Amino acid sequence: MVTITNSSLALLFCILCCVCWGSWGNLQKMVSNAKWTFELFYWDFTWGIFLTGVVSSILFGCLGSGEHTLLLDLQRMDLNSMGWAVTGGIVWNFGNIFFTAALALAGMAIGFPIGGGIGWIGGILFNYTLIMLAGQSYPGNEMFLWTGIIFAVFAIISCGLVYTKNSTSKATHPAKGIVMAAISGIGFAFFYGFVVKSLDPSIVTGGTGSLAPTTGALFFSIGVLLSSPLFNGIAMKKARLTFKDYLKLGNTRTHLIGIGGGLVWMTGMVFSQLSNTCPDINAAISYGLSNASPLVAMIWGIFVWKEFKNTSKGTNYMIAAMFAFFSIALVLITISNS
Repeated sequence: MVTITNSSLALLFCILCCVCWGSWGNLQKMVSNAKWTFELFYWDFTWGIFLTGVVSSILFGCLGSGEHTLLLDLQRMDLNSMGWAVTGGIVWNFGNIFFTAALALAGMAIGFPIGGGIGWIGGILFNYTLIMLAGQSYPGNEMFLWTGIIFAVFAIISCGLVYTKNSTSKATHPAKGIVMAAISGIGFAFFYGFVVKSLDPSIVTGGTGSLAPTTGALFFSIGVLLSSPLFNGIAMKKARLTFKDYLKLGNTRTHLIGIGGGLVWMTGMVFSQLSNTCPDINAAISYGLSNASPLVAMIWGIFVWKEFKNTSKGTNYMIAAMFAFFSIALVLITISNS
């Protein structure tokens, strides 16, 4: 099994995860077929996650040294460990379906700050709680961690104000969108902690299982694959779509873009899991840095998709404040690990 022993490299992996998690949505924007809705995109997205989980577990689970190779993990794993990782995939998939639905119903003005914000802050708190429940002390500076969380809240509020005032997306069902975004945030907050519980505590702080991080990521992807027919099937039915539409409306390029979206997101998950193998990095920090993806998504939206090209000067100040809050939060959460 490949392990990370250098804390700087582990933090870099967390940042790369953040980039991946904040960038996969660009793939959906690249779809040129207006009839290719998020429900149809999601099937290919799911395959991209699963295939990346399989390839990465083989690659990183068979290379390196140590007793946690992929084959040994599969031979001696217990059902509880496998169950926690699969549950993490199911919980994440549940949240992500609601998140994409919230964006479709209410636009980014409501869905992004609420869903992403609850997921980011809640995930840090949940993983911190797991460390405490495991009878372990937080391996870092708690004052910096909590201060960073406060600045993250300020950043999320600023993000919501910017989008509410200037987003080009128009909310068609704002109340329903708010509820769905909130539900998605709960799913995002808990999924990472479930995966952590599946991991060997000798490798990852807060783990209670027997799996290596890359093996846990594999079973996470299996959970996503198994639950997509249920969750996305319900979404398809609500949208009055059938699997025939998936086969008829999509071409090779469209399918590859969707698979690419899943590949990008799951690559981020693998980076995050590998960072957990570093003894100087704990799961609360790993999740906190990895899931700071709203900052990355805002960079794409502002500088690439030009969402705010005609905004007022006052809005630019709000955007600058949002970036400042996010940056301060990331720095404080990072140095809290010292």
